[in-house]
Amino acid sequence: YTEAWDADKTSIHVMPDTPTILLAKANAANVSHKLYTQAWEDAKKKGYDMRADAIPIRSAKASRDIASDYKYKETHEKQKGHYIGCRTAKEDPKLSWAARAMLLQNDRIYRKAYHDSKAQIHIPVDAMSVQAAKECQTLVSDVDYRQYFHQWTCLPDQNDVIHARKAYELQSDNVYKSDLEWLRGIGWLPEGSVDVVKAKRAQELLNERLYRTRPEEMKFTSVTDTPDIVQAKINALQISDV
Repeated sequence: YTEAWDADKTSIHVMPDTPTILLAKANAANVSHKLYTQAWEDAKKKGYDMRADAIPIRSAKASRDIASDYKYKETHEKQKGHYIGCRTAKEDPKLSWAARAMLLQNDRIYRKAYHDSKAQIHIPVDAMSVQAAKECQTLVSDVDYRQYFHQWTCLPDQNDVIHARKAYELQSDNVYKSDLEWLRGIGWLPEGSVDVVKAKRAQELLNERLYRTRPEEMKFTSVTDTPDIVQAKINALQISDV
């Protein structure tokens, strides 16, 4: 079956100037990485000619000189010995100003006068502020606020006692829920309730075994003389290498 095709494969000749061949060559040239970088490789082989007085070189040198710490301090180092000094530190205006700024920023010196005078304050006991503080302390004191009365003795059959006991029972949460204590911990759900039926129905819908039937469980016998099976057998014989 394939002998004729194998013989024809060696005798086929395609002209090199056909549109398909030319298009393939153009596509190969477009996607070639070597041709894409050939111009850059040729430029690298020629080398560089960078003069010392070129604008980029001069700009780089100027930036380096500006950023250089040595150049930054060069003027200061030259003027170190040209200052006219003072005989004492107090005569130097800059040192005096620095000492004054240090005194203003010192927290210990700032609070020195307060610490020296805080123990020398004498307040009379009948001052208005002291009296107001005492009154305020009396008002907010828990000891003076709570004064326990003597124990009262009431008869159990008095109308006010009976009324109070009845009001306490109405407001008591324990008495209100005492009839439900025997239900605590008991869980019960009727068999035919809506929630139980809904849960069973959802379980049946999500059950994979009931939803799908496995192929091996289906009883099926294929007919051997159908046209598609006969054609499949003929095709298998034709493509068989044996």
